[in-house]
Amino acid sequence: MASSASLQRFLLPSPHAAATAASPSSRLRRTGRARAAVSVPPPAAAGEQVPTERLEPRVEERAGGYWVLKEKYRAGLNPQEKVKLEKEPMALFMEGGIQDLARVPMEQIDAAKLTKDDVDVRLKWLGLFHRRKHQYGRFMMRLKLPNGVTTSEQTRYLASVIEAYGADGCADVTTRQNWQIRGVTLPDVPAILDGLRAVGLTSLQSGMDNVRNPVGNPLAGVDPHEIVDTRPYTNLLSSYVTNNSQGNPTITNLPRKWNVCVIGSHDLYEHPHINDLAYMPAVKDGEFGFNLLVGGFISPKRWAEALPLDAWVAGDDVVPVCKAILEAYRDLGSRGNRQKTRMMWLIDELGMEVFRSEVEKRMPNGVLERAAPEDLVDKRWERRDYLGVHPQKQEGLSYVGLHVPVGRLQAADMFELARLADEYGTGELRLTVEQNIVLPNVSNERLDALLAEPLLQEQRLSPRPSMLLRGLVACTGNQFCGQAIIETKARALQVAREVEKRVAVPRPVRMHWTGCPNSCGQVQVADIGFMGCLTKDSDGKIVEAADIFVGGRVGSDSHLADVYRKSVPCKDLVPIVADLLVERFGAVPREREEDEE
Repeated sequence: MASSASLQRFLLPSPHAAATAASPSSRLRRTGRARAAVSVPPPAAAGEQVPTERLEPRVEERAGGYWVLKEKYRAGLNPQEKVKLEKEPMALFMEGGIQDLARVPMEQIDAAKLTKDDVDVRLKWLGLFHRRKHQYGRFMMRLKLPNGVTTSEQTRYLASVIEAYGADGCADVTTRQNWQIRGVTLPDVPAILDGLRAVGLTSLQSGMDNVRNPVGNPLAGVDPHEIVDTRPYTNLLSSYVTNNSQGNPTITNLPRKWNVCVIGSHDLYEHPHINDLAYMPAVKDGEFGFNLLVGGFISPKRWAEALPLDAWVAGDDVVPVCKAILEAYRDLGSRGNRQKTRMMWLIDELGMEVFRSEVEKRMPNGVLERAAPEDLVDKRWERRDYLGVHPQKQEGLSYVGLHVPVGRLQAADMFELARLADEYGTGELRLTVEQNIVLPNVSNERLDALLAEPLLQEQRLSPRPSMLLRGLVACTGNQFCGQAIIETKARALQVAREVEKRVAVPRPVRMHWTGCPNSCGQVQVADIGFMGCLTKDSDGKIVEAADIFVGGRVGSDSHLADVYRKSVPCKDLVPIVADLLVERFGAVPREREEDEE
């Protein structure tokens, strides 16, 4: 099992930690879908030689522990790489640059390219995203929350931060088991960072070309049917990635963002097929460990399922293999066209065996074992719904899954959630990738009292949402995000409720909304997905629209969705979705009164 000793071997004594990388297991297949706009390079054939010069690392270590692109590889770089070369983003944190920047007025910041890039790009290394287009001068702050586990104390602190911003402040549960808070202003950032540190939180390395929040089983440690408790592993990974929140510049200059998850249940709540690295529990020669899947991702032009690396590591080697994979990606990944810089593009270029050999040579002993014949995930398992009341493995206790409509919460909601966690549980909350919240460790004797609480009775955070609302996921949308083409959160709720007036659905149907092709709402894993775009309506007017995706599956039969219809005006979605639910998902039309609108 995971141990702190395995982490200590890879943490540097200085604030500069060593690099991290990882690899996934052997069950999910890749679709390799690519739109016509992007050509996917053919994988290197088995036995085909990759030129030696292609395997030369493209980055080198500089003073301060920062890794920088070598001069000879600086032609044809994308704009983000040029911003990184102009000034080291991590210096804003590791050298105290944020303290000085926070004292500069926005007008003065915008007057110089260097400081403007600090605010719009480099602060993302600190988890701060300037909402220049829709909330000028205000920031979204993304936290790191390994395994989605948080405390009532942390929740109260975040609530106090957004409460201070009034109508501009709110919070979102993300599709990576994480908090994002909104409304933050730059002068407040140093104090907020101090406050985060005091309650055991960090926002460090949560944006841009970094390792994102390590995802695990939201029911870890309480699920009677879990394979393994993922919390020790996700905590180790997160501690390593950020060097215990001190900053880890050895892996902060990746070619692109990088997602990792550890699988702990047969339900695959963690969505391994869309992670760059997924750890799949597997036993080999009597020892517990993980098979590895690599390369899963979703992007505007291409989406692909993770592939087996044909590798197995013992539980204690979760961090070393993560380090090796990240170093291979950091050293060899392309930094040109931003749409072709995710790790799967490197795997395609080198071929899986060459990529695997590059990972192996970066392992501490230069050896990477071949995969176990099978992982421990039951392929016949029917994915369970965690919303509502469910018994824990601990006798006399239950966990209660609460639906958070499209993941959006206000300060008052968070204060109340913290109170409920203290009063009915053990002060702990779990966030899920479906943007919901689980309250664990509730005494069975107190369940009725909890379910009678106003927050749960008012349908605000219901344990019993409707069949369509319970699977609803939505990205930020153009209310706050400058890249979003359409509004998502309010529209997702409106469409779901209008559709429910037309049809009765016999089982939950997962509907995901994303405001642009970046697919933060992960429409490709949904039963029905909506990707924002613009189109002309029947009158020739430009209106908000959506491409409709159908057929995504999660769990043991994972599969990415296909495009069903393109460029459907949002105002026309309700009848189309209702018909689709009848045709594909067993919905039954409701009786409608003649005068019903």
